[in-house]
Amino acid sequence: MNIRDTSAQDRIIEKRVSKKKLAIFAGIGLAVLILLVWLVPGAVRLFSAGSSVSASRLQIATVERGAFVRDIAADGRVVAAVSPTLYARANGAVVLQVHAGDKVKKNQVLAVIASPELTNKLAQEESNADAMQVAYQQAKIDANQQRAKLQEAFENAKIDEQSAKRDLARYQKAFDKGAVSKLEVDRHNDALEKAQIQLKHAQDNLGMDDSSLALEIQAKKLAYERQKLMVADLKRQVEELNVRSPVDGQVGQLFIAQTATVPKDSKLLTVVDLSALEVQVNVPESFARDLAAGMPAVISGNGKDWKGAVSAISPEVVNGEVVARVRFEGKKPEQLRQNQRLSVRIVLDKRENVLTVARGSFVDESGGRYAYVVRDGIAYKTPVTLGPSSIDKVEILQGLKEGDRIVISGTSNFNGAAKVAISD
Repeated sequence: MNIRDTSAQDRIIEKRVSKKKLAIFAGIGLAVLILLVWLVPGAVRLFSAGSSVSASRLQIATVERGAFVRDIAADGRVVAAVSPTLYARANGAVVLQVHAGDKVKKNQVLAVIASPELTNKLAQEESNADAMQVAYQQAKIDANQQRAKLQEAFENAKIDEQSAKRDLARYQKAFDKGAVSKLEVDRHNDALEKAQIQLKHAQDNLGMDDSSLALEIQAKKLAYERQKLMVADLKRQVEELNVRSPVDGQVGQLFIAQTATVPKDSKLLTVVDLSALEVQVNVPESFARDLAAGMPAVISGNGKDWKGAVSAISPEVVNGEVVARVRFEGKKPEQLRQNQRLSVRIVLDKRENVLTVARGSFVDESGGRYAYVVRDGIAYKTPVTLGPSSIDKVEILQGLKEGDRIVISGTSNFNGAAKVAISD
């Protein structure tokens, strides 16, 4: 018995796809294609880069052209340009006439040193000076008297010589007339020669003794003047026992207690001249070679700014820093105090039309030899030549152009790679 199959009853049913689904599938395919077109270049750049760093860990700045001001900013403290320290000029007990903080005038007595030894020595030397003055005056009187005696002897010798001449002439005439003997003429001739010898000696003694007396008077005079100089010096030393202020100002630090006995050259006190204040700043050694006296500066504090200028630079480096002083230009600011803290900005250089970029850690991390230029999400390592730097900018000499964007901070994460991808 044959069983009939159902093949005659089977028929093929065609599957129909709606147009709406086709449109959806086409849209999805197009979107995927666009996404691939957009991602593939980035993926290629990503795979070509040596590494990838998040943008949140970096700081990027744009290279600009404009004014470049190279300056130094530092904190300083107010110091007195003139702050002399006064010392004891002799041994003794010191009596202070002022207290710390007192305002004083120039030449005002600040302390008195009691020195009996010095005052007694002055009295002794003044007495010696008086004695030498008397000796000098007495020498002049003695010289005048001695000179008068010698002059008298000379005048008497002249008279004797003239008398002897007259006697000889008279006896010569008498002898010629035969009134006297030859013996009388010879005796008066001998008397004349004797008178002439005495006159010559009197004249010589007058000249020699006059020179001798003048030298003796000069010696007494020099001794007296030397003694006067010694007395004047002792008077100066005694006057210096009164310690006077060299300037108008204010008493600073006292180094001794009241009525303390001190040795010579001991420190007594300081005087601060408040009319001449300066600001002392510590400048890093790297900027020291660029500092020079007279450079302009801006001093800030108490909500105000004052113009200043560098007045002095220390010749030595201490702990990697150089000490500089900045003076105020123009009128001295009011209400400033010793050791008050102020901010100082010293202008080292100012130029126009200079290619610069914001200063960052890349300067130190790369040693100034290269920078990472950012293009299309990739940071390219680029050789550069950097110039001087300021507080917030660094000059670009070679390797970059205006408008370039470079990584100024965070390049330590690049590990020196030639290309680094920057991810969002």
